[in-house]
Order: sequence, then C-alpha cells, then structure tokens
Amino acid sequence: MMVGLTIEQATLAVIIGTLAAVVFSLRVLVFLERRIASIDSNIEAIVRRVEAEEIKIEAEEARIERALGIKRKGKKKKAAKRTKKAKKTTKKRKRKK
Repeated sequence: MMVGLTIEQATLAVIIGTLAAVVFSLRVLVFLERRIASIDSNIEAIVRRVEAEEIKIEAEEARIERALGIKRKGKKKKAAKRTKKAKKTTKKRKRKK
C-alpha cells in the first residue's frame, strides 16, 4: 500500500523547506557579517600601528635633517605614480579642423 501526499501536504512541505533554506541562509549571512567585522577591526588596528610607526620615522627623519643642516623644501606629497597609459589619456589632444 502506497501512501501518497495530498496537494496540501506537498505545498506545506515546499513552504517549510523554503523557510528552512531562508533561515539557514540568514544564519550564514550573520556569521559572515561577524567575521567581516572582525577582519575590519583587525585591519584598523594594523593601520593604527603603521601610522604610529610612520610618525616616529618622520620625526626621526626630521631630527636627522636638522642635525645635518638640510632644509626641507616643503611637506612631502603622497601622490600616486601614474602609468604611461594614464598620462597619455589625460593629455589634451589637438583637434583637427
């Protein structure tokens, strides 16, 4: 004797399965969000340490320059180097008439 599912039972099973999948997905998302927050806080701590170290290095550099009598021309700029391709695209092009 075979036991068959009625339409109501099949629909209910599909709905319950879908809800279980949604709950599991939300659980995974919460876990990933916590992990990303942890990674973010670790990166911030590393950045703070690097920044403190950089300040110490700049102070030491200034002290050495004063001892050697070297004058600074100004504050150093932290500009990124552009590639040749980027330089070419930013040049103004002459228009042909």
